[in-house]
Amino acid sequence: MPQPVSRLAGHLLVECLVAQGVTHVFGVPGESYLAALDGFHALGDRIKFIINRQEGGAAFMAEAHGKLTGRPGVCFVTRGPGATNASIGVHTAFQDSTPLVLFVGDVASDQRDREAFQEVDYGAFFGPSTKGMAKRVERIDDPARIPEYVARAFATAMNGRPGPVVLVLPEDMLTRTVDATPLPRVEAVQAWSDPGALRQLRAMLLASQRPFVIAGGGGWTPQAAQALQRFAENWKLPVGNAFRFQDTFDNFHPLYAGDVGIGINPRLAARVKESDLIIAIGPRLGEMTTNGYTLLTPPKAAQKLVHIHASAEELNRVYQADLAINATMNAAARSLEVLTAPPSVVWEEWAGACHADYEANLVPQPLPGLPVDTPRGVVDMPAIVAVLQKHLPADAVLTNGAGNFASWVHRFYRHHGLAKGFKTQLAPTVGAMGYGVPAGIAASIVSGRTAFTIAGDGDFLMNGQELATAVQHGGKSIIVLLNNGMYGTIRMHQEREYPQHVSGSQLNNPDFAALARAYGYAGVRITRTDQFEPELVAALARENGTLIEVTLDPEVITTRGTLSAITEAALKKK
Repeated sequence: MPQPVSRLAGHLLVECLVAQGVTHVFGVPGESYLAALDGFHALGDRIKFIINRQEGGAAFMAEAHGKLTGRPGVCFVTRGPGATNASIGVHTAFQDSTPLVLFVGDVASDQRDREAFQEVDYGAFFGPSTKGMAKRVERIDDPARIPEYVARAFATAMNGRPGPVVLVLPEDMLTRTVDATPLPRVEAVQAWSDPGALRQLRAMLLASQRPFVIAGGGGWTPQAAQALQRFAENWKLPVGNAFRFQDTFDNFHPLYAGDVGIGINPRLAARVKESDLIIAIGPRLGEMTTNGYTLLTPPKAAQKLVHIHASAEELNRVYQADLAINATMNAAARSLEVLTAPPSVVWEEWAGACHADYEANLVPQPLPGLPVDTPRGVVDMPAIVAVLQKHLPADAVLTNGAGNFASWVHRFYRHHGLAKGFKTQLAPTVGAMGYGVPAGIAASIVSGRTAFTIAGDGDFLMNGQELATAVQHGGKSIIVLLNNGMYGTIRMHQEREYPQHVSGSQLNNPDFAALARAYGYAGVRITRTDQFEPELVAALARENGTLIEVTLDPEVITTRGTLSAITEAALKKK
């Protein structure tokens, strides 16, 4: 074991991150952790500090890193405003079950509890609880214990249900001299399925007529996804992916039934409801995956429910399961793949029909009431997604924030995903706007793979400044920005509830292509479908990033309907 060396506590902190395998840290610098910044300078050949433009973007990048790698993303921010700005990334990591560690520089110890400059009670603000934003919030007062706190933060972030941990760093603590040694790299602990529960699950399957698997949530690896696929193949089970975890099961597989989330295929929703056995592997079964708790009715679903989750606290919290299994995804999937299947099953035809429903949903239908030259507007979004499918490599990382714009790739783009060895979807199940742009940049910087982002005009403006971060640190993302001049999702709901009363949802936008060029990206604008493919091909070949602004008819509000049709239906109800 290495001998302790006397150095600044801020340097020891960075050494502890290196010991945990951290290669990239995202953050906005602050005077409250200058000693740690000096540690990044000292170890600059082993760890990179990615300089962000706003703490929300930094926290989103760290969260995206955690999603992509399965190891905690790391973010550094300063006290008060820095921490509160970063809270959006912490909340996203919590609801999305993503490992993340946020370090917050704080006021000096001798100034604490006086409402010193920018002082915040982080324990109260991030409040670890089932309704909080973090799994754990701790303050490091003794620099000799830095290795202990860092190792525990990584273990807490990864074990059970993955999630965020906040570590608070008093400014004076970081400047003290300390003799301590980093602890070894922490690995996630695997919780294995109870053999008796597996036997019960097999009996429930044998008694079923229409079983259905919903897979998603945090903690999946390529090995786990491959084991899930073998389990599905052995038992001929239809599989749906939970909301914004569409890369958990290969979308090209003949047993894939579609994504169970916002804008769900109506046929798939009906299949979930008519199933007599739901096997939920990994997801929390939250509001979005259950379509407002209607596909499965709490607290006791009409279907028999097997819920497999890494956190014992999550099991039976919302839904009382007929069988609850506390297991991590790697362990659960590997247990399931060796569960002996019978020679034939009664639901094989039903499983095929579930996949046929998914295939049918990939065929776009004309949107009524658009007096333009194609059935879906001058820009045909399904055709745009088809071009993406044609040209993006299979390991491309697709990112998005929140808004109706994301529904085009959610419905029409098909992920090979984890079963082929790659995490390919980074999207916030928490529904946070502004996530896609920084997530795509982080994916490019960390992985070097093709990073594609679809954004809305309102969504882009929340973190578009991070294009400067991409250019500074060699990130290259391709952004398709759909500009319809409004907060489209809110306008849609507005027309449903208060038709023709437009308020607070209009946007007066900048020249996005020119803005991208000002940051150092290539920036182009298209107004017709046929202009898109050559621009995408050029973007893929370019060394720097590209923003392609797409002028979208405001009428094209969802993949299934128009704004005027929503308004007309609402007026009839009135």
